[in-house]
Amino acid sequence: MENYNGKRILILGLARSGMAAARLLRRLGAEVTVSEAKSADQIPQREELKALGVELAAQTPDVFEQDYDLAVKNPGINGNLWFVRRLRERNIPVITEIELAFSVAAPQHYIAVTGTNGKTTTATLLYEIIKAAHPDTTHVTGNIGTALCETVLENDLLHNEGHYIVLEISNFQLLDIVHFRPEIAVILNLAPDHLDFMGSEDNYYRSKCRVYENMTKEDTFLLNVDDPLLKEYTEKLPVPAKIRTFSTKTTADIWADERFVYADGRLLFPLSLLKIVGRHNVQNVLAGVGAALALGIHEDLITRVVSAFKGVEHRIEFVREKDGVRYYNDSKGTNVDATVTALKAFSAPVILLAGGYEKGLSFEPLKAYLPGVRQVVGYGACGERLIRELTDNTGILCKDLPEALEKAEAFAVPGDVVLLSPTTSSYDQYSCFEERGEHFKTLVNAL
Repeated sequence: MENYNGKRILILGLARSGMAAARLLRRLGAEVTVSEAKSADQIPQREELKALGVELAAQTPDVFEQDYDLAVKNPGINGNLWFVRRLRERNIPVITEIELAFSVAAPQHYIAVTGTNGKTTTATLLYEIIKAAHPDTTHVTGNIGTALCETVLENDLLHNEGHYIVLEISNFQLLDIVHFRPEIAVILNLAPDHLDFMGSEDNYYRSKCRVYENMTKEDTFLLNVDDPLLKEYTEKLPVPAKIRTFSTKTTADIWADERFVYADGRLLFPLSLLKIVGRHNVQNVLAGVGAALALGIHEDLITRVVSAFKGVEHRIEFVREKDGVRYYNDSKGTNVDATVTALKAFSAPVILLAGGYEKGLSFEPLKAYLPGVRQVVGYGACGERLIRELTDNTGILCKDLPEALEKAEAFAVPGDVVLLSPTTSSYDQYSCFEERGEHFKTLVNAL
């Protein structure tokens, strides 16, 4: 376990993970400074930070010229920003909260789930399966909403060992790992995303592959053989762990045809048991089943949990039916590939509500699915470009989500699906995809 007693640590950006890191570091006896762009009166946790003995600092040049043993970077802060570059120029190590927690916790069973889409559904399902087998020692954490440092503190994982930690992990959280090593890992899929942050698709794909760079032949990596980009990148960056394959298209270690799920040639259960829709969710289930089997969990228990699983909020979530029109919340559709996945889940005509923060992503992949879309309603910062490039200005342009829903309701006829699947982040008008999704559900239920 790393010793942080008496060390000077700089936390870059507060938010959920920064606050959790500050609490953990103070427990470990470190001297902690938090550098925040917000002024002190805009930080709700300022009184707790003061009570903890944490210093609050701005993001001014003098702060980054002081001496620190280590910096812990909030994953939402771009590593190319001047102050991050300056710390590295001064040979001050910069890590993420994930690496910090891993470096101080007692040995645990880490199961890492990453990929462009499907992370939360897969991580949640896997958590439910493992929790059924190990009810008192299973946790789900990371990008799913609870910082790993918080999980370590709340469960005294500094001293307790052998817990099962299902970690939904983003590429931002992987960028600055050093020793983090999962026992089981999966990259569900790869598609363009976060180009505004990463600079290129290649940088983004390579960052995802960091999930397995510290694994050994004692560990297990689940490989989606249906994804050509994963094939390309796992050949460029070989996996050091034992590989187990999964597929929805061909025979693999864990695979599904149109009717059944199989593992190692044995029939496990029929697909008719699943309560979540779409072929993409079959893929998520296969990844979860593969990880659970690798942990030695019994097939009967896996089948029981899978058959009861209803999915998660903001992922093609049914909201209500009104006047023969069904409304779905897919606010987690924060990239174009996620929206393609959502559209593929429906056979009924779709009225697509899309827009939000301008990431600069190409909308070209959506065009092949427009025949199933009766109308596109664009809104927010990228709404105008979306309507222009995707519909040649034949779609409906709105300023915000409430207006977009109003237009969609007026346009819809019985049998239609109104689908919020934004294709991009929420940051132009909301703090996170959850806030956007909750607002959408409130609006729909008020119709």
